[in-house]
Amino acid sequence: MKIGITRFPGTNCDYDVEKMVQHFSHTPVWLWHQDKFDIQSVDAVIIPGGFSYGDYLRCGALASRSPVMSSVREFAEKGKPVLGICNGFQILCESGLLPGALTRNEGLKFIDDWSSLEVDNPNSFFGSRLQKGQTLNLPIAHGEGRYWIPAEGLKKLHDHQQIWLKYKKNPNGSMNDIAGVMNEKKNVVGLMPHPERALALWMGGQDGMEFL
Repeated sequence: MKIGITRFPGTNCDYDVEKMVQHFSHTPVWLWHQDKFDIQSVDAVIIPGGFSYGDYLRCGALASRSPVMSSVREFAEKGKPVLGICNGFQILCESGLLPGALTRNEGLKFIDDWSSLEVDNPNSFFGSRLQKGQTLNLPIAHGEGRYWIPAEGLKKLHDHQQIWLKYKKNPNGSMNDIAGVMNEKKNVVGLMPHPERALALWMGGQDGMEFL
């Protein structure tokens, strides 16, 4: 598979994602923030973590309005798979491709730690082997990872089984312990933890192996 990897000024997990893509014998294709791309040229898109545009506005707000995201939006509308990790999750929410928003952590401090997660609803595109109720351990690294959505939106997430992952011990105050969500079609997904940083024992764990 050819997997597109977006790059914005401030993206810093792009090479980690590239290594993850290559580990599974897929072909990485770089997608520069200033350029639109042919949606037929890739089979999936990953938006990595980092600090796109320096997080000078809201996290992901400027990136969501870049030319590459108009192609990502078109790609997603065709039902093709898109994964946003950390800042990528923020970008997808700011783009309207995922519901809700990511806000400042409850303690107002950056968190760099490992987190225990539970699969609430499996996704057939990313982590397709994961089972409902399965526990994962993945690293987190964010200052604005507290997921928020209005009450009616939260009800819709439950009704349509759009909650992907939950924290077992909520580190940032996210509503309903939410760590990752899906769109209604389930082809666009986002999560705050970093699976690309959990591919080998020397990294601290291998649960990230499940996501591609």
